[in-house]
Formats: sequence, structure tokens, C-alpha cells
Amino acid sequence: MSGLKLFRTDTTKSGMTEVMPRLAEIEADVQGLVETHMETLLGIRFLASEYSTGPVHGGRIDSLGLDENGSPVIVEYKRGTDAGVINQGLFYLAWLMDHRAEFEHLVRGRLGVTVASQVLWSSPRLICIAGDFTRYDVHAVREHRRSIDLVRYRFFGSDLLGLETVASVSGGMRAARRARRQPVVQAAAGVHGVAMAELAGAVDEVLLGLGDGVNRVERKQYRAYQRLRNFACLCPPQRTKLLVYLKVDPKGVDLVPGFTRDVSGLGHHGTGDLEVQLRTPRDVERAQDLFRASYAEA
Repeated sequence: MSGLKLFRTDTTKSGMTEVMPRLAEIEADVQGLVETHMETLLGIRFLASEYSTGPVHGGRIDSLGLDENGSPVIVEYKRGTDAGVINQGLFYLAWLMDHRAEFEHLVRGRLGVTVASQVLWSSPRLICIAGDFTRYDVHAVREHRRSIDLVRYRFFGSDLLGLETVASVSGGMRAARRARRQPVVQAAAGVHGVAMAELAGAVDEVLLGLGDGVNRVERKQYRAYQRLRNFACLCPPQRTKLLVYLKVDPKGVDLVPGFTRDVSGLGHHGTGDLEVQLRTPRDVERAQDLFRASYAEA
């Protein structure tokens, strides 16, 4: 995987053995493993496998799911490198957008009426998982106005799976960073004053600037920052503070009262078990290591 090498230590002989990467024997091996553990691997709730698009359209979607923010997701798999995987996925994505009621019916049957009523149609996603991609594939996704993730897989030994994001593009991320920041500041300024507006804008810029492929997803209750899966959720400003939820294990953090809090098992908007409370620009600086840790986890 792009220069990654994996070694197994031999504690008895103080040696080191390289675990050689390999592709799946057949495409179905990758699909079956990902579908069984889709929420752990991708942050997506699995809905259906080999979903028929009907006799007129004449296709079968490899996997259908719903991500952490309620966005519909199509996952397509290829054992090795296949130049047609992106176009095939976009073909199915167009079908999905024309059959929203059918998808919501599927969600209702699997996840319930409440979840089905909250499907986020503004940002449907396509995830392509394959043995590898060409530079033409990477260029192609940047030319489309859709949210697309290219993910390279490798098996290591008999019990290890590696996933590497090769490219990630959001259909809603075409504007310049300065322009993207404006709505956050304006929304906050109208209700919470200049201080919270500036703080919200600073957090937005820091999270977007953590690396390539950061997508921003708008929900009424929160704004999600997403790599392959959410790594941060920013809630609307309160009168004197901002709340950010991160995908960081609170047990590995020295919690500071009034700054960080373990919210695992507690209900809140967005995703993540670590709550970070931000009141000043200094707090944003203090939180940057936590932001980076959560980004790396995603």
C-alpha cells in the first residue's frame, strides 16, 4: 500500500518478519468483509448487498449504506485496478438520486421511521474500494461535482486488513476557503455576537486545514468534518462557548474540567466521545493536538 511495510516481531528470537501484502482471491472476499464490518471500517450503517436497480436500469449496486450524518452511500468494489469503477459508481449514484423514495423505504425497513425521515440528500456519497487506482482515476474524481472517496485495500497475512484513502472529494467543497468560512461566521454573528462568530470561523479554518480530503457536511444540529468518516462535529455556538465532538478515546486524554469531557454513553448532537469546550482563541490553540489526533484516527 503506497510504500507501507508491515513487520511482525518475533519475541523469542528477537527477529523481525515482513508480512507481505496481497490482494483478495476474488472481489467478493473484500465485499463480504467490508459489509460485515462496515460501521467499524467506514462509519456507515449497512443497508443492502447486490441491490437491484430494476429491469429498466439493469444494474446491481454492490453495497448500500447510510453514513454517520445520514447521507446515502454507495460502495463499489474491485479486486484490482479497474478503470470503470468510478463511472459505474456514478451511474448508480444517478439512479439513486432519481429513486429517493425507494431508498427511504429501504432505510425505514432497516433502521426505522425516524432515521428515514432524516436522510440527507444534499450530500450522497460514492466510495470505491479497489486494489489500486491510476492517476487518471484520481484526476477524474476531482472533475466531478459529487462526493467520492477512492480507497485502496490490502490484506496482510491471514487476519489483517489495511485501508488507505487515495483521494477524497466532496461535491460541496468547490468554493475557496475564505468563501466557505463566511456562512459559519454570519450564522454565528446574527445570534451570538462577534466573539463567537470569530471563534467559530477560526475553528472551521483549523479543521478544514488539517489535510487534504476534509469534507464538510451541514446538518441542522451540527456541522461534521469528515475524512472517510467523521472526525469532528461542531455544534452551533452557545452564548459563551463552542462545543466540538472528536473521535478520540477519552481514556487516553488527561481531561481538564471546563475544557474536555468524556461523553461516551451520553446523548449529544454529532458523533464522537470526547467533548471539547472552546471559549477563547487560546482554547482553539490548546485543542489543536486533539484535532490532529482525531483527524489521524479517521
